[in-house]
Amino acid sequence: MHPEGIRMKSALKRPALPRALGPGRAGGTRVTATAAALLLAALTATACAPQTSGGPAAADDTSGTLRVWLFQEVGNKPKEQVVQQAVAAFEKSHEGAKVEVEYIPVETRAQRVKAAFNDPKSAPDLIEYGNTDTAGYVKDGGLADISAEFAAWDEAKDTDPTARQSVTVGGKVYGAPLFVGVRALYYRTDVFRELGLTAPKSQAELVSTAKKIRKAKPELYGIAVGGAYTYGAMPFVWAAGGELATANGAAYRAAVDSEAARKGIGTYTSLFGDDNCPAAKCAQMGGNATVTAFASGKAGMAIGGDFSHAAVEAGTVKGKYAVVPLPGTTPGSIAPAFAGGNNIGVLKSTSHRTLAVDLLKSLTGKETQGRLFDAMGFLPTYTDVRTAAAERRPFVKPFIDTLGAGTKFVPASPGWGQIDASLVLPTMFQEVVSGRKDVATASTDAAKKMDAAFADAG
Repeated sequence: MHPEGIRMKSALKRPALPRALGPGRAGGTRVTATAAALLLAALTATACAPQTSGGPAAADDTSGTLRVWLFQEVGNKPKEQVVQQAVAAFEKSHEGAKVEVEYIPVETRAQRVKAAFNDPKSAPDLIEYGNTDTAGYVKDGGLADISAEFAAWDEAKDTDPTARQSVTVGGKVYGAPLFVGVRALYYRTDVFRELGLTAPKSQAELVSTAKKIRKAKPELYGIAVGGAYTYGAMPFVWAAGGELATANGAAYRAAVDSEAARKGIGTYTSLFGDDNCPAAKCAQMGGNATVTAFASGKAGMAIGGDFSHAAVEAGTVKGKYAVVPLPGTTPGSIAPAFAGGNNIGVLKSTSHRTLAVDLLKSLTGKETQGRLFDAMGFLPTYTDVRTAAAERRPFVKPFIDTLGAGTKFVPASPGWGQIDASLVLPTMFQEVVSGRKDVATASTDAAKKMDAAFADAG
């Protein structure tokens, strides 16, 4: 999810979007040391969970009750209504089958899912999960391999490649994407007009524009940035040609200490200082804080998601902003963005496998994703459904353009949960912006921590 931790949730007015992108939704909120420790403990416990006792269920009942766990959103009613439509259609076409849906808090998902994996008798048949959780759940032995069914599903051919990657581990498919979320550049049209500025077309221009705004209007951040905003920072690394990690088969090795990655880290951290966003105030900020600064009129620019739209609309800058894709290093290019979002998977322990897969298709199919977009603002994972959504709601076009330019995903390793929870990358950025370490030293130390986590994950 989000998953910056990526679920990837904040509120769309139409109704509310989730506050943070959670596991796979890629959040980027500030995390206290205590909270981080608790989260790490929960994730570690989940990673150490034994494989689902009993393995795959022997039965494949064609009737009975299927249990589904979905995430509870801020303003959950619209989601419930869409889900009920999908469930009703499923029950109508599957005589003798009933569906019970429970909405669980995102914050306690690790404990709930761990318990489900360890006790198949009390486990649901399907779960919603953040897309950064995929590899860990597969390692735990909890998700069913539905590669054959996914390949035979006609609608699946229109799934965008990054969304497909988010349900794929070791070449096998362990669920279906439900929605995707990406970030772009919000900017103040009134400030830009007053200062004679245009939307930046490269990252170098972004840096210079931010500093021009700060110089002319010292009460504003030129661009609000955060040392704890991992998924706002990573597009700078990716645009410079860097990577989080490189894969060798199923194994990963950290790559944040490469020369390309260091160049991107240098560009991002150059935005911290009195000439844009003072380190004393900005080093600890996460994604939500930077968007809040923009929405409240304290910044000329900010990197925010499609899921940030409602929060900005509810702020003092309503009617005085626009959104463009975050630029890359060359003029006119688009920086790769992290593709957060959520998936739905079938548990390996289900005794209703065929029915569960059919229900998964109903919950994640094109019709349902289109309705979820209208109800919640969740970007569909199907390219054709997204195009139609953009025609209905033009504000999503910059985000769809960003998706079309190519996105990135986190390493498909169970070790990523430990890296994310222990704040390895935020610590690296904060060490640089505070002046405690230079880019080379901070990135080298971060790479060592990442490699240890990858090794522990096996």
